[in-house]
Amino acid sequence: MPDKAQMAKAAAAHGAAAIRETIAARGAANIIVATGASQFEMFGRLVQEADIAWNRVTGFHLDEYVGLPITHPASFRRYLWERFVSRLPLPLASFHYLDGEEDPAAEARHFGAIIQKHPIDVAFVGIGENGHLAFNDPPADFETEEPYIVVELDEACRRQQLGEGWFPTLADVPRRAISMSIRQIMKSRRIVCTVPDERKADAVRNAVQGDVRPNVPASILQRHERCALFLDQPAASLLKHT
Repeated sequence: MPDKAQMAKAAAAHGAAAIRETIAARGAANIIVATGASQFEMFGRLVQEADIAWNRVTGFHLDEYVGLPITHPASFRRYLWERFVSRLPLPLASFHYLDGEEDPAAEARHFGAIIQKHPIDVAFVGIGENGHLAFNDPPADFETEEPYIVVELDEACRRQQLGEGWFPTLADVPRRAISMSIRQIMKSRRIVCTVPDERKADAVRNAVQGDVRPNVPASILQRHERCALFLDQPAASLLKHT
């Protein structure tokens, strides 16, 4: 199994190839971009990929906290600007940032209307320690057709954000977020799922080798025909070889 750097390089190369192929076929591409510590290395590689016409790419934000200003270190809008958008060699055609500060329900509806006009070609996602996909914590809603929803974050999810160093105390971690829904993620033509670290090993095992069920939201990826999963050795350490 690869180490984290090899995993990130392979995931970025796979996603970049999918973007290039889409632009070659249609003249443009729409992508979903995840956040979190698990995506650091992959993004570092992706922005270095050559021969991508980023000015023909439209990006969508996967999820964002409710009530968190963009100036906060944990803001995903800030994360995406600093670690992805601002580092690209060409400006994107557009990037749609979720804003959870004012009216999250209205923002979810607004984004839902936009994304329905932009079918997603490549989705870059991860898996949470509790098995969540985006901010769809267990038990996730597998049925809603709404593209974006306002969700309650469970304690395991909030503790993960604390453990990754984004917040000083658990009380500081927001309790709600705007998240792309499970069904909307699954509409993506291709999914690139990057999951490093031993702390994700149990979630990876349950998602990959367990039953598909709302209590393990990421298990739904088993049903996607073009989902590529990239793991490092620690994240894959509990998988049973068959």
